[in-house]
Amino acid sequence: MTLAEQRDLLRDCLRLWNVEAQVVVGDDNVSVVAKDGVYTIVAGDRTVRWFLRTPDRPVARAVPSIVALLSRLRNALGAEGGAMPRFG
Repeated sequence: MTLAEQRDLLRDCLRLWNVEAQVVVGDDNVSVVAKDGVYTIVAGDRTVRWFLRTPDRPVARAVPSIVALLSRLRNALGAEGGAMPRFG
């Protein structure tokens, strides 16, 4: 996933979660700048896909998948998870 694709995905997620923040692309990372701090995502290697650094955890934590990354970011931002869709 490229940095531009990460930026676009995060912008869409922030809108979906109703979170006021900006997404900033750096040389090797993508950051979400919110009112309570900066959340930085850095690409990992083959075994760990990403690292997420949050204002309350200055040491980045390993994240194994994009789903885990988005869940962790949503929780760190204090955003509500939407209603679960029901199929049937």
